[in-house]
Amino acid sequence: QVQLVESGGGLVQPGGSLRLSCAASGRIFSINAMGWYRQSPGKQRELVATISSGGITTHADSVKGRFTISRDNAKNTVYLQMNSLKHEETAVYYCNADDVVYLSSSWLKMTEYDCWGQGTQVTVSS
Repeated sequence: QVQLVESGGGLVQPGGSLRLSCAASGRIFSINAMGWYRQSPGKQRELVATISSGGITTHADSVKGRFTISRDNAKNTVYLQMNSLKHEETAVYYCNADDVVYLSSSWLKMTEYDCWGQGTQVTVSS
């Protein structure tokens, strides 16, 4: 009923920049917090940044000053601007949305509490 679709990943050189996007589709009324996570091979998924519906942001210490999360509520879209990328930040980046209120195919108002995208690969390499 609700899908998150990430885009913007790819190959970038160390020190380079990428901008990730994640659009939520469906008949959506509202979304609470949205966030970005990443997972490298052999490692646990880790939080990168979150943003509340009101625009309050948090960023992991490792990305502060280099990454910026933002969102467009009218488009149900969250972004992650990543600058000064490092080799060790190669990972699959996942979008997350909490408490997505939507209209189901049965015309019922539903809430999906923890919604994830399929992930987008970011490779930082020279």
